Amino acid sequence: MTGTAPVLTPRARLSAPRRPSAVPWLAVVAVGYAVVQLAVVVPQVGFGLLWDESVYASQVDPRRPALFFSAPRSRGISVLVAPVVSVTQSVAVLRVLLALLAAGALYAAFQVWERLVGRAAAALAALLFAGLWITQISGSQVMPNLWVALGAVAAVGWFLRVPGEPRARWWLAAVLAAITLVRTPDGGWLALPLLVAAVAVRDWRPALPALVAGPALGALQWVIEAYVRFGGIGERLRISSATEGDMGLHWNVGTVLRSLNGPLLCRPCESALGPHPALALWWLALPPLAAAALAVAWRDRRRAPTVLPVVCAAALSFSYLFLIGYSAPRFLLPAYALLALPVAALAVRAARRVREPGARRRVAAALGTVLALHLASQLVVLAHTTESTAASAARYQHAAADLHELGLRPPCLLTGYRALPVSYAAGCASAQLRGNNRSISEPELRRRAARVPTAALVEPGRSTAPRYAREWTPYTLTRTGWTVYVAPLG
Repeated sequence: MTGTAPVLTPRARLSAPRRPSAVPWLAVVAVGYAVVQLAVVVPQVGFGLLWDESVYASQVDPRRPALFFSAPRSRGISVLVAPVVSVTQSVAVLRVLLALLAAGALYAAFQVWERLVGRAAAALAALLFAGLWITQISGSQVMPNLWVALGAVAAVGWFLRVPGEPRARWWLAAVLAAITLVRTPDGGWLALPLLVAAVAVRDWRPALPALVAGPALGALQWVIEAYVRFGGIGERLRISSATEGDMGLHWNVGTVLRSLNGPLLCRPCESALGPHPALALWWLALPPLAAAALAVAWRDRRRAPTVLPVVCAAALSFSYLFLIGYSAPRFLLPAYALLALPVAALAVRAARRVREPGARRRVAAALGTVLALHLASQLVVLAHTTESTAASAARYQHAAADLHELGLRPPCLLTGYRALPVSYAAGCASAQLRGNNRSISEPELRRRAARVPTAALVEPGRSTAPRYAREWTPYTLTRTGWTVYVAPLG
């Protein structure tokens, strides 16, 4: 196409008029997001890191050995926390600073949209997204998905502003580079529909250099590591696929539904929507609301600010819905963040189109009631999930304390069941003989066990020692009930 496509119209007429407001609602939402994290989440999980968090933090922690970094991972989140982890080992400080940073990023990302959908819709979209339990628990975690979500909101917004704002291209390139550094595959999935739109619509073609340079810059480290550690891009992708359970066509929607209310990782996924399945009904309402927003935008010829977020949300969701066989609630955070924008714009438009004052108040009251019930339901799920998350983190800390009492102190080596998070908590190195984190052979493990204090954790219920640990001394860890086999030195 050489002309402006009739379906997507990014010109300035799409910008909603900015009405003066005495209350900076977007800032209020960001502050509320921080308060919920600091009041509900951080006090319970501020003492220890979970499995994936331990892996990411260990890459930049000068006090602990780096844990095995598997092929699917990207290093951006380690870069993000490096300034904090390098100067303090306090998990509480790390979580507080991440919570505050996440609140600031929420404000910055949705502020990009104020010129596109108006202040009220941008603030409501931020509230819809920030109100989700998975958004609230993710803000203080050393995990990449929330940052991809906020980056996606900002990137699509800057893309839409490219025709009228030259600086938008630079912001677009920077945000795409950051997203790709944080999670390389997601950077590609986001850039793809934006590239198609830029090629198809003349007004967006100035964004093409940013759409190419941003992801390329962000992926540079991932590509270099692919050749240094894995033998090339193709081999890293092959290993990544095997780690993810052989990526291919899967109908994973049912798994996603079962994990909506937790656990944080559903692999294998045998849960059933958590303790209260009705609290996940919002998810079923999301697709029809997005479809309604598309229909209204199509009729009103305000298509681009609605169509692009929906298309990008679909692109970022595709691999998690159809290419893998397990799920985690955080996987769809980017889709939720993007879909919140057209849904919020639809709600604001519906409220403003009611002319009669009494009817407008009733509509506003009805929308407010639905929103309040939704937010309350998310707090219920948040309380339940935070409690179970804190229990997991506590087990790792307790196991580490028991190992210290047995004399297993740095420099030390840990292998076996839950070895990665426990070793980080204990300050030990970690090595695995099998599985996705395989990093050592049995002869090498024996040689290292003769030089440094070494122990093997075994899964609960196992009554025999691993083959390599049959001559090691068994102990029961008093705080967890787990069994550990400690190697004799020398």
